[in-house]
Formats: sequence, C-alpha cells, structure tokens
Amino acid sequence: MTTLAPLPYSVQWDDTHITLLNQQALPSLTEFIELHSVDDVYDSILTLKVRGAPAIGLTAAFGVALGAKQETTTELGEFKKNVTGHIEKLASSRPTAVNLFWALRRMESTLQAAQSISAAKEALVTEAKAIFTEDEEMCRKIGEHGLSLFAKGDSILTHCNAGGIATARYGTALAPFHLAKERGFPLKVYACETRPVLQGARLTAWELMQSGVDVTLISDNMAAHTILQKRINGIIVGADRIAANGDTANKIGTLGLAILARHFSIPFYVASPSSTFDLSIKSGSSIPIEERDEAEITFIQGVRIAPENVKTFNPAFDVTPNQLITGIITENGIIASDFVKNIPHFVK
Repeated sequence: MTTLAPLPYSVQWDDTHITLLNQQALPSLTEFIELHSVDDVYDSILTLKVRGAPAIGLTAAFGVALGAKQETTTELGEFKKNVTGHIEKLASSRPTAVNLFWALRRMESTLQAAQSISAAKEALVTEAKAIFTEDEEMCRKIGEHGLSLFAKGDSILTHCNAGGIATARYGTALAPFHLAKERGFPLKVYACETRPVLQGARLTAWELMQSGVDVTLISDNMAAHTILQKRINGIIVGADRIAANGDTANKIGTLGLAILARHFSIPFYVASPSSTFDLSIKSGSSIPIEERDEAEITFIQGVRIAPENVKTFNPAFDVTPNQLITGIITENGIIASDFVKNIPHFVK
C-alpha cells in the first residue's frame, strides 16, 4: 500500500518571517521560500508564488503582522501610519481577489483599535492567526456541504486550483474530493489544465494525486467532449469574488464551462467561503478584472510560442452570471436559488 505524503501548508507564520509554498515551482519542485519583508509578500502575491483568493488573503494578513513587527518607531501615530502604508501596498497587489481586501480590512481594524505599539504588534499576529484558523474550518465545512451533492462513483469536472494549497487547508472546490478520499467515498475528478498559467495541470493534478484522489487531466478545449464521453455528473469551481446577486468572478475559462453545463443539463456549482462575497457590488459587471502580462500567453516555460509583437488580450478572470450557477456552496450551507434574496442569509 502506497503511503501518501500529507499536503503541505501553503502559508505558515514563523514569528520572524513567513514560509510560503512556492506554487510557481510546482509540480516539478516542492519549494518553500521565506518572506522577510512586506516587499517580499507583495512580490509573492504579484508573481503568483501564492495564489488562490483565500491564500492571498492569509499571506497578506501575515504580511501586515510581519511589517508591524519590524517597525522601530516609538510613536503610536507614526506606527499606525506606517502599518497602514503596508496595508495599502498589499491591497494593490491583486485587484480581483476580494479575500485580500477582506483580510486587510480586519487587520486595519485591529491596528486602529490598539492603544499601544506593543499591543498592536501582538494583536495583529493574533488576528492573522485567527483568519488562518477560521479559513481552515470554513473549508472543511464547504467540503462537507459539497460532498452531500455527489453520489458514489460520480465524475466531476473542475477548473483552475481551488484546493488546499489555495487556502489554509482542504480548499473550496477541491474540499469535497479530499474529504471523499478520507472516507473511502469514490469520486472521479477531471481537471482542466487552465491556460495560460496551467494551475489545473501544475497544481490541481499534483494536489489531488498527493491525496490519492482519482484525477484525470484534460486540456481546456477537451471539456465539452469530456462531458459527453465521460458522462460528467457536474462541475465545481472556486471563486475570487462573488457579487451580491451571485455573479461570480473566477479563473478565465469558468464562464465557458458554465455555458457547457447548461447545454448538457448538468449542475454547475461554485464553492466559496463567505469572505469571498462582496455585497457592495450589485452585479458582476462591476467586478474589476485583472489583465496580466502578455508573456503568459506568448511564452510557455520561457519558450516563445507566438510571433513577436502580436497583439494579446490576457484577462485573468471572467464573470459567470448567476443564472448559469446551480448553487453556491459556502461554510454556512448551499445557496441554491434566488441568490439576491438568499445570499444575505448565508453571508454574515
């Protein structure tokens, strides 16, 4: 019997620094890097060494705590001003992932409530650790609710990586698969490669194989054929931001899968913690969509695959309208209909 290695934590607090699983190095190398400054944290988020909305939020929260610990001023007002500057810098790293701003707002509130520098430094570390613990528990609950939607032997399609390495533990869209494996509940997973950065191929396939989950990798343009030929029972994805009406921003390519699900009459689920909802945004049309460097689609692993000077369009995310979503799986339960009315009851 093969002994499977436990999934490593994507983010760890080590008092003087942050230890990060470098997701850019996977799957060929399991590399951990140390972040020793706010600039290091900013760079790790910007360059996708850490990715996945919850993991980005966790890393940023620990980044604020790290920056605060390194402040040497003895004047409280100046200290708060400096740490607020760290928060603003980290907030500028990725515009779409709402967990980033959610976590930073919590850190900002903790900072402003502190009555002394020493109390602030301690409270910021405590708050970042609390965000981590809460995320781990939320993901477990999402997994429980998600698993209830599937039958033994089902074949499920997923996109990008909404797994344990994108969160504190378990993941969101992948959480049901990890729990199913723990309980001997057989499921088959089909993972889209997820161009252009290949999170499905590099991360989801690796993560599920580490856990012993039955996973098959497909290229993105095989999705429709796979749904038809492999009798896919449903699709489950994560989310980077969900509007008040349920419109969902997720990795580019998600919208196409939702349209396929509707065509083939199979359920399309979004799995996400309540922290990913942005109730200040009424619909997906107001969600800012990050556009990334052209090199992501003109190069693969350093090799140019497109003509020089070709025009490119490289949005990192698309928005799936609520009418294409069967249900949104949260830690508080499954929102299955009338999203505008029901989301406030699930998102506290």
